Amino acid sequence: MSLFARFLKIASLASAALLAACGGGGGGGGGGTPVTDTGFIKAALTDASACGYNQVNVTPQKLRFNTSATAADTDPTWWEIPITSGKVNLLTLTNGTVLELGQVQVPVGTYQQLSLVLAANDATTPLANSVVPVGGTETALGMPAALQSSLKIPVSIAVTKDQISDYVIDFDACNSVLRLGTSGSYNLSARLSVIQRLSATGTNPDSTGKFILYPLAAGTYDLVISALAAVPAVVTGVTVTATASTDVNTNTTAINPPSSAVHTISGTVTTGTTPVDARITIIKKYTGGPNITTAGAPADATTGLLAYTVSTAAPVRAPYVAGITPLVFSPDNTQPTGRYTVTATALGATKSTDVDATTNDPVVSFTFP
Repeated sequence: MSLFARFLKIASLASAALLAACGGGGGGGGGGTPVTDTGFIKAALTDASACGYNQVNVTPQKLRFNTSATAADTDPTWWEIPITSGKVNLLTLTNGTVLELGQVQVPVGTYQQLSLVLAANDATTPLANSVVPVGGTETALGMPAALQSSLKIPVSIAVTKDQISDYVIDFDACNSVLRLGTSGSYNLSARLSVIQRLSATGTNPDSTGKFILYPLAAGTYDLVISALAAVPAVVTGVTVTATASTDVNTNTTAINPPSSAVHTISGTVTTGTTPVDARITIIKKYTGGPNITTAGAPADATTGLLAYTVSTAAPVRAPYVAGITPLVFSPDNTQPTGRYTVTATALGATKSTDVDATTNDPVVSFTFP
């Protein structure tokens, strides 16, 4: 597993695996059927890092749960949490910060559908869902017809008697906004994921660059640091447990990857559909592993164009050592040092190609299906 982080000098992270913290509230639903054995579903909302936007705003209205994986929106078997937060800038919900959505008492069982319902952009609230691009003004975020009713996520949430099942929804803003060419318009193509919350610790990076990635399921991770004009850096084998925090470094042992010259990977994705709904991922493959993601976002939804700036020098890596021990990075000098793998995912398929950006600006092309 990998954590993708954008890095600025000392280690400010915004992880694609980020999800987050704790809270309460009321709710209801379920078609009025009497039940005796119940538990609770509790939920919060957070965001992974976004690219190219000062704000990505949504207005959630309610969160719904159903034990049926095929239940329609109109079925009377939904249980729901009403949401009263109003308009939310997803870019404020990073690095352990969450919006508490509340909780609802539900019958015991396994819930297989989660549905996040957003307010519509209408005459009364034309900017209920919107974006503010860097250097631009607030613009309505279009909602394709398929998303007008709700944003659905297949889940498997087990609820046991008198217990709280606590989960966080990660709304990946970077990969959920489609830019429509030079029209100045944007569409929502939501990318959501769900993770169980195990504790209640979270914070934003402070002025020294201190970071907390939370919550993460117990396991072993590769921590990736990526920055413009610096080589990719990875800390391998970072262990995460459910009972304690994991310290990677301190502000006196900052992670500071070597600087590097850069080149641009550009190209086009063709899907035969409008808008073009394709996700691009830039991957650096270390000799002997791991393979890490250094960047990623949707292609332009109108033109299918993509462009990424990448470093050309040798990437570095360091093994994680338990305890606060200075990380020792070593370069991967395998030639060519500027080799990357570019992947495109669209129409349920993924294609990839290797490029060498060591001395020039590679151009790629993907055609789907």
